[in-house]
Amino acid sequence: MTALAARGEPAWTRPGAEVAHDQGTDPGTGLTGAEAARRLARDGPNEVAVHPSPPLWRSVLGQLSDVLVLVLLAAAVLTAITGDLVDTAVIGLVVAVNTVLGVAQERRALREVQALDDLVAPTARVTRDGTAHWVPTRELVAGDLLALAAGDVVGADARLLAAVRLQVDEALLTGESQPSERDAGHLADADAPAADRAGMVHAGSTVLRGSGTAVVVATGPATAIGQVAVLVAAHRSPQTPLQRRLAVLGRQISLAVAAACLLFVASGLLRGQPWETTVVAAVALAVAAVPESLPAVVALALSAGAGRMGRRGAVVRSLPAVETLGSVTLLATDKTGTLTRGAMVVDRVWTPAEGEVDLPADTPGVRALLEAAALCNDADASGAGPGGDRGTADTETALVRAARAAGCDVAALRAAHPRTAEVPFDAVVRRMTTVHREPDGGARTLVKGAPEVLLAGGGPATAVADRWAADGGRVLAVTADGVLLGLVSMADPVRPEAAAAVAALHRAGIVVVVVTGDHAGTAAAVARQVGVLGAGEEPGARVHARVEPAGKLDLVTGWQAAGHVVAMTGDGVNDAPALRAADIGVAMGRRGTEVAKEAADLVLVDDSLATVTAAVAEGRRVFDNVRRFVGYGLAGGLAEVLVMLAGPAVGLALPLLPAQVLWVNLLTHGPVGVAMGGEPAAPDVLARRPRNPVAGVLDRSLVTQLVANGLAVTVVCLAVAGISRAADGPWQTQLFISLAVAQLALALALRPAGAWSRHRAGVPWLPVAVAVNLVLLAAAVLLPALSDLMGTEPLTALQTLAAVGPALVPASLVLLVRRLR
Repeated sequence: MTALAARGEPAWTRPGAEVAHDQGTDPGTGLTGAEAARRLARDGPNEVAVHPSPPLWRSVLGQLSDVLVLVLLAAAVLTAITGDLVDTAVIGLVVAVNTVLGVAQERRALREVQALDDLVAPTARVTRDGTAHWVPTRELVAGDLLALAAGDVVGADARLLAAVRLQVDEALLTGESQPSERDAGHLADADAPAADRAGMVHAGSTVLRGSGTAVVVATGPATAIGQVAVLVAAHRSPQTPLQRRLAVLGRQISLAVAAACLLFVASGLLRGQPWETTVVAAVALAVAAVPESLPAVVALALSAGAGRMGRRGAVVRSLPAVETLGSVTLLATDKTGTLTRGAMVVDRVWTPAEGEVDLPADTPGVRALLEAAALCNDADASGAGPGGDRGTADTETALVRAARAAGCDVAALRAAHPRTAEVPFDAVVRRMTTVHREPDGGARTLVKGAPEVLLAGGGPATAVADRWAADGGRVLAVTADGVLLGLVSMADPVRPEAAAAVAALHRAGIVVVVVTGDHAGTAAAVARQVGVLGAGEEPGARVHARVEPAGKLDLVTGWQAAGHVVAMTGDGVNDAPALRAADIGVAMGRRGTEVAKEAADLVLVDDSLATVTAAVAEGRRVFDNVRRFVGYGLAGGLAEVLVMLAGPAVGLALPLLPAQVLWVNLLTHGPVGVAMGGEPAAPDVLARRPRNPVAGVLDRSLVTQLVANGLAVTVVCLAVAGISRAADGPWQTQLFISLAVAQLALALALRPAGAWSRHRAGVPWLPVAVAVNLVLLAAAVLLPALSDLMGTEPLTALQTLAAVGPALVPASLVLLVRRLR
């Protein structure tokens, strides 16, 4: 327990310095590392499990509550009522196998999502032992000294010690959409609501503007947002759009199966069959027609897709994003750090007296310009960037490095010219202002920002700035007391993989647009280098420069209104509204602000556009696999229904025993179906246009395919049984084998082209599952105990060949049609 808590006085009623003292924090050096570790061990991590992992029993119940599984459970009850305990046991086995598969996949998905979350865990800048560090937010402790800047997500409840034009968004806590000003000197009443505690910043709020320093007073469940989060911890995430569409499909299948069963029962009773036999056969028919593995296949496809994206550097923050990626029609990409390396280097300057100068150079004008740029600057004096490798792409760091390269001791310079006031950089006004005390006691005001903001229209400086920007450089102007010191140009080389990624997106039918706050000439130059624009092509609608936050949001909503499914990349706090509004928000993992990551559906660990391309391919792969299984499962179910309904018409009174139908269903819809959810991507996954996002899983082409496949399997199987019956052979066992083999072969034939050669990095689970199920099929005929249970009889080699050979015809036709196309 902290001293503050012991006194029973909330932090917002007391001055910040007093709060820091009570927390045992030195406002200059912060906590020691040893003390922070001790408090972390005492108080636990700074986190609240908003969506804790469900207990095992809930996962099992969730699997059993699926509409398709409920059909199977109803079938089990009916068979038990009729006294057919063997078929009841077989149905129970089918339900058990699929429940185990589904639960195992759900637990695996939870582990994978947790691992992916760890890759983009939020961080906070704290001062410990007198040195600034970036640490995971979960490691914050009471008493930590927080440094806050625009774009940060506040990691814990903290009392402000200092603040400069600090503005935060606390909508997550208060529901208030308007930003709140924060003042270190503000004191509030003990019972003041969070919105009135202007001397506090709360966990989960985002810094929109300004900077500040604060001491942490509460972490984890003790924070204001943590107390709210505990109340909603039991709420579960909603289903994905794909799962909702498939739930509708499941209900439709159930109704169709019920109608088919009633028809079967009516026809059987009219033919004089015993009602017990007819009902049990109808139940087996219902079980056969239901693709009960569908929930497990969807779960596998979505979570496995998220896992593969994570290994490729794209961390999925919401499972719906996996599916939606396959429908993206327009990608709005930022320039810096996505198309370019994001590693700015000052390569040339311009001064009124010396004109253009290539760096490195040490002239009076260049030195004065770079010294002013280093003073009007928040980057580390060593040029290492905030947090070591974090922020190395910042222009601030590039300016400090340029000053150091020119022989300037930045730390000594800042000590000799201390900052007395500042106006932090703002994305709207596009400039930063600082006031410094000079050695003679006077004051000097330094400003750096966009040339079009600081320069009067026309003149040589404007001409130079426009020319440099047209060459692809980022240009800043620097003034002292209103007098122009000069221009600085920074180059940000294009990423080597960017052009190939843009070309791949174009082949995939995705429109690529550059949206940036940078100069129009710079944006157009980079767009031409990576292929967004052709040589000599005007920017038009493909390059949007100097776009403000509201403008980015307007662009996204405009594209959506025009019918596009929009993916948008961004890294700053100003990108957050557009990231949230886009169908897929993509944040940069390395250089992105915490608020951008929080608003995004996808976080790029490597900040590379090539990773977006890979993620789009994975999104399409997921949908393809689910769609493939639906077509396969319904084709097999259709074949089993038609065999049972049409069999009596060709002299087969009861084509298959209930146990045989259930065994075939287990072999063809169980592990084989789940394995189909992890199949490799088709070779043309990035060579076709995006699918229609409003189209269901079952479209006209898939219905045509599954009906054709189902009819082909039906005709072959009835032909095998009819010929065998005419010869007084074991026709029912041969029909049993033909029906199973035909469906297993069909599963292999429906694999995407080239799948057999693309399993070098993993196990080919579908062929393995088919091979295992063929062994189980043979066991149902050869093992006496299982044979008695299934009602099968031994076959000679010739009879086996007569059953297996024709069963390969439907799969062969699928392969032939594919080859002809």
